[in-house]
Amino acid sequence: MKTSKIVYKGNLRTESTHLQSGVTIITDAPIDNNGKGEAFSPTDLLATSLGCCMLTIMGIVAGRHNINIEGTSIEITKIMLADPRRVGEIIVEFTLPKNNYSDKDKSLLEHAANTCPVAKSLSPELKQTVIFNY
Repeated sequence: MKTSKIVYKGNLRTESTHLQSGVTIITDAPIDNNGKGEAFSPTDLLATSLGCCMLTIMGIVAGRHNINIEGTSIEITKIMLADPRRVGEIIVEFTLPKNNYSDKDKSLLEHAANTCPVAKSLSPELKQTVIFNY
């Protein structure tokens, strides 16, 4: 089954449609790469996908083990490298709600985040720095 359809809209913009839901997203090239920076860039989506995947897998594990992570947030920092231009590092910083997480809970959540499918699909050359604030 096809996942998405992407249309080039001109001026370094794309519109992607998720075929199952019909939801669309726009990308724009970043200012430092000839764009306007008015939407997520493709590399922003790459970095953001890592965080979304980590949090989704954490949610699955949390549900199985009755761990409340509702309200958890992530800040993503994408660091670009040159020659060739690429994402060199993604910093994923979690802020979890103030709960009394046991060491076992923390271990389960951190393992879930670090073994999500996106994390495992990225090149080992791309540095993934993951910080958990409990």
